Amino acid sequence: MTTVRAVVTDIEGTTTPLAFVHEVLFPYARARLVRFVTENEADGQVAAALAAARELGGIEGADTDATVRLLLSWLDEDRKAGPLKLLQGLIWRKGYEEGVLKGEVYEDAAAVLRRWHDRGLRLFVYSSGSEEAQRLIFGCSDKGDLAPLFEGFFDTRIGAKTESGSYRAIAETAGLDAGAMLFLSDHAGEIAAAREAGMQVVQIDRALNRDSWSEGAGAPVAGSFDPVDRRFFAE
Repeated sequence: MTTVRAVVTDIEGTTTPLAFVHEVLFPYARARLVRFVTENEADGQVAAALAAARELGGIEGADTDATVRLLLSWLDEDRKAGPLKLLQGLIWRKGYEEGVLKGEVYEDAAAVLRRWHDRGLRLFVYSSGSEEAQRLIFGCSDKGDLAPLFEGFFDTRIGAKTESGSYRAIAETAGLDAGAMLFLSDHAGEIAAAREAGMQVVQIDRALNRDSWSEGAGAPVAGSFDPVDRRFFAE
């Protein structure tokens, strides 16, 4: 087994409870989307996101109402559309800055990520959420500012999370052989894609006991970051 020099981690279900994303962040953004767009549509980032949404949705002219309806429909579909993710990120940033939102990170993930950083491991995030949203979850987390632990944040601009080419691109960007990188995720499809790209992989299953470890058919399965640390980085 090649020595692991870098770890790439997913967020939802891996470092952060799914409930935080789906029951806190998404409803927070949905409830504020209309007012945020109305009050900020002249802002450069917001205007660009609205224009991109209109292009994707085939909306002619600068029809803000129609664009907002489109964005809301994408929210209901949980569509991974770039313009929507940008606007969500801007809304969340305001919530984090005001102290209304605080990113939830599992205790074991925060502790082990700090340990890995202190040992000199290179750490990266790869999530379907925008880079902005990723930085906010870790930078304004309930376990302190974890953002400085990470060297880079990747979102779906580098490619879909179930396509092996995305993981090859991450390895190339990091300047590492894919085999020297360990990818952690709760999603079997993502694990399969990363493994196909040559990365070492562990599937995180939070429904299991925190200390559990098993050699699954497709990949090892761990109940938390703790057994991953012991298996790969025990001193």
